[in-house]
Amino acid sequence: MNYRDKQIDHLIYKDLIDDWGNATTLPIALREELKQARPLAINATLFDSKDHRTKKALIKFTDNNSVETVLMKYKGRNSVCVSSQIGCPMGCKFCKTGTMGFIRNLSSSEIIEQILYFARLLKKENETIDNIVFMGMGEPFLNYENVMIAIRILNDKDKLNIGARHISLSTCGIINGIEKFTEENLQVNLALSLHAPNDTLRTEIMPINKKQPLANVLEAIRKYTQKTNRKVMFEYIMIKDVNDRPIQALELAELLKQNNLFMVNLIPYNPTGIYKPSTTEEIKRFQEILLKKGIRATQRYSFGQDINAACGQLANSSGNSHIQL
Repeated sequence: MNYRDKQIDHLIYKDLIDDWGNATTLPIALREELKQARPLAINATLFDSKDHRTKKALIKFTDNNSVETVLMKYKGRNSVCVSSQIGCPMGCKFCKTGTMGFIRNLSSSEIIEQILYFARLLKKENETIDNIVFMGMGEPFLNYENVMIAIRILNDKDKLNIGARHISLSTCGIINGIEKFTEENLQVNLALSLHAPNDTLRTEIMPINKKQPLANVLEAIRKYTQKTNRKVMFEYIMIKDVNDRPIQALELAELLKQNNLFMVNLIPYNPTGIYKPSTTEEIKRFQEILLKKGIRATQRYSFGQDINAACGQLANSSGNSHIQL
């Protein structure tokens, strides 16, 4: 990479400029050329939650398709939930994105655009992005190459410089994706959207399980842990009277036993259709059963329900009052 390329990358990823006209270190002729070749404007509509801890951006691309991405402000750190596809082909019954069907994959630059949008926003508040989670719209392993290109841009010290251990990728259980990811020389975190402790129930709420049943997925996950010695987070959405019974907690504990690299993250269900969320008491009871069986289990705090930005609620629709940036 020559000096000028490094200078341009620094302006985009470090200085976070949004207008080539402000790139006064570049010749005027080059700035004009870059306005056409590498436009910096991001067409986004911003939604802010009542507690201001969650911001959802609806980003529209040049083909008029849109995608949603979310900023979650924890105490002392900022995480961005990134989408990898417009729509999703997985059809999970509890997920709003799944009801859209699949439209197309995002390019690596469209993935990065989501992060740049919030990086620019946070810069105005003298804050930065600390964590990236590929848990938005779409199945990352069905857009494998573009997602990996984006991750390497995120991780590049000369670009966004986000540590690999601060990047997490969630899959519904695409086995060939897990196998390829196992061979990557990356310290990126892996999560599996599990949501059921047996094939019958998982197939009912996650159609992917028909083609890629639990035993096969878990075998790929075990090979991943053996090769990388890295933890795997099993995401488990708590749906009332569907997957939250004590017997299912015992099934889950049996399924994940004898691997100290397995962890469970219990996620309160955010209503998107036919199901209801488990009560706080039911989630606590489920967690206690797992802990007594030696399974590490945490509960995720739910962000952004009031702006449809919580887990499972993303779709490229609008309808809330919004701020245009």
